[in-house]
Amino acid sequence: MQPKYKRILLKLSGESLAGQATHGIDFETVLKICRPIKECADMGVQIGIVVGGGNFWRGRSSGKMDRTRADHMGMLATTINALGVADALEQLGVTVRVQTAIAMQQIAEPYIRNRAVRHLEKGRIVVFGCGTGNPFFSTDTAAALRAAEIDADIILKATMVDGVYDCDPKKNPDAVKYDSLTYLDVLNQNLQVMDSTAASLCKDNHIPICVFSISDPENITRVVCGESIGTIVKEELE
Repeated sequence: MQPKYKRILLKLSGESLAGQATHGIDFETVLKICRPIKECADMGVQIGIVVGGGNFWRGRSSGKMDRTRADHMGMLATTINALGVADALEQLGVTVRVQTAIAMQQIAEPYIRNRAVRHLEKGRIVVFGCGTGNPFFSTDTAAALRAAEIDADIILKATMVDGVYDCDPKKNPDAVKYDSLTYLDVLNQNLQVMDSTAASLCKDNHIPICVFSISDPENITRVVCGESIGTIVKEELE
């Protein structure tokens, strides 16, 4: 197989790393996800990864806690996941670097855009932790920001559903799945692809998004090689 994209930004949800446990990290699940990532790297694809933290902590669900502090806790959760993904990739023989938007020099590099790009050019996978480093911004927004900064060809958003629907398919069996959408469709219809800040950032920087299911991790390789899986969001539909 030949890759369609030279440089990608893969967004992994924290939930996808938990496996059947739904909480914490299931390392066998992480290894299964990392194997196709390695396949893509072996094909010469440059890969940046942004991880969520919902398998440990969701700041928005913290009730009466101060939102800024709750979001900082969420950033620490993403760091745990970033280290777990990095460890799995290293066990598979991949050279990887973890960069965090909040400095924690004993365990990761600080995020420096030029250094991240240099790692990618050398064939290293870069895992980005701590979101944007700011409260009130989601890890989806972090994915859009990092994709723009590293000049990624596409954002691959690996989720627990197989694409974008007009309503929640878990609640409505008649939900309709979209094969393709424009950014304006997502924003105007308030579709739950990613939050509006992230979607607007992708729109403004002309970054397509592919939303697909991580239930079969091999979908990562299929999408990278150009197969029509999930839902593609881009500027104009052909």
